[in-house]
Amino acid sequence: MTTLTSILAEAAPAGGGLGMFIPMILIMVMFYFILIRPQRKQQKAQEEMRKNVRVGDKVVSIGGIHGMVSGMTDKTISVKVSDGLSLKFDRSAIASVESKGGKAEPEAKEEATEEESRD
Repeated sequence: MTTLTSILAEAAPAGGGLGMFIPMILIMVMFYFILIRPQRKQQKAQEEMRKNVRVGDKVVSIGGIHGMVSGMTDKTISVKVSDGLSLKFDRSAIASVESKGGKAEPEAKEEATEEESRD
């Protein structure tokens, strides 16, 4: 009997199993709120911006090409870069959108306001 109790005593964790996992769980929660959640929010805003692109809007591609939207399909956007030159892009290649009046979309205005308030 004494050998059985000594074996069980050695097998039991000294500090408790849950005590080791609490710091790991806290780190995961911090990563979620600091990294993952803001990234998802930004992705949703980008998707919404790309979904609301209209013919006549001024856009900038992820490659830095500026132009005006001349046509659209579900997956592609035709951008008029200059007279007689129109390029076809995937919707995901649009980095930013300006409205017909040349004003930036609300997302860009909010970012600019936040940056000014930080200074």
